[in-house]
Amino acid sequence: MVPPQFPQGNSRRHFLQGAGLATAAAVLGTRSRAESTPRAVVEEVRTISLQPQYYHGWPTVTRRRNGDLVLVVSGGREGHICPFGRVEMMVSHDQGATWNWPQTILDSPSDDRDAGVLETARGTLLATTFTSLAYERSLLDAEKKKGQPGAWPEERLQRWQAAYTRLNAEERKANLGEWMVRSTDGGITWSARYPTLVNSPHGPTQLADGRLLYVGKQLWTTEQKAGVGESTDDGATWKWLADIPVRAGDSVTQYHELHAVEAGGGRVIAQIRNHNKTNSGETLQTESTDGGKSWTEPHSIGVWGLPSFLNRLRDGRLLMTYGHRRAPFGNQARVSTDAGRTWSEPLLIYGDGTSGDLGYPSTVEFDDSSLLTVWYEHMKDTPYAVLRQARWKITT
Repeated sequence: MVPPQFPQGNSRRHFLQGAGLATAAAVLGTRSRAESTPRAVVEEVRTISLQPQYYHGWPTVTRRRNGDLVLVVSGGREGHICPFGRVEMMVSHDQGATWNWPQTILDSPSDDRDAGVLETARGTLLATTFTSLAYERSLLDAEKKKGQPGAWPEERLQRWQAAYTRLNAEERKANLGEWMVRSTDGGITWSARYPTLVNSPHGPTQLADGRLLYVGKQLWTTEQKAGVGESTDDGATWKWLADIPVRAGDSVTQYHELHAVEAGGGRVIAQIRNHNKTNSGETLQTESTDGGKSWTEPHSIGVWGLPSFLNRLRDGRLLMTYGHRRAPFGNQARVSTDAGRTWSEPLLIYGDGTSGDLGYPSTVEFDDSSLLTVWYEHMKDTPYAVLRQARWKITT
């Protein structure tokens, strides 16, 4: 998880005005072009957190073959940065109308962050996370300010210190990693955590040939390569398959939070959160035509916003949903009809956020082609970030 950046931008009103101009331009164009312009029709937006006393961050939702929805999230938190994060799972049996009480599936002695989930073709659930000591600096600063004006309350300082000292310095370093847990009984029980080669917020994807690809980033190595792990045993073990090349003039240290999808016709695409100077704050894209063994140099697709989540829809189109962390704060989507070679203008799923501490949307599709998108959001009237969802559909 990369700390959010909160640049200023146009207002939601200006965005909608721009969208209206784009719509008008489409109407003035050819009839076929107007009919092919996708729109988002949002039916419902609501909060789904069941524990408002905690901060929730960076969720992923997946739809199982039996129709259940499985959502994982970094829960139990005090804030965006803290030592208390744990991976929690929520399940819905009614397409998101109601959600079961959260179940903790992983809680290490360090902060467990971004949570991804996938059901494999064999029915196995794979959940991903990574451990972090990002909170360490905040704690050290608080210790230095003890007894001074603006210092933390003593109870809070003691709570953080107690969490920090669960491990000694050597153990804390050893506990850093990119992790996966695995369930073969529908999420009732989970394996012990085991290391993966990379991390990304939403986890791996499965190809039609049965292989699993995990496109992500090395977090705790000197190189911090972006690349692809492969599993041929249902996610039990992983091996390195390929590096993601670095665009000329870029640093790989500024590539983050990748996600991939099989686009059809032997083509796999992956998208990258980019913080290099060129196209900073945009989503970059790279493609593979050999099953993930080699990839093109990342390139701009003209989308400001990040990170993205990719779906291949029932009709063969691709959908990317992504956070928009400047006005209008919220989540947007784009559609591709040509396997990711080009993308539509933005579809507004939600644009009423009050800050950039939101996003990381992920999306599932139902049998009637309607969609459900889940994200996290620090709202104005809540002390902690909550889980949110939107029911919507794409029309033309």
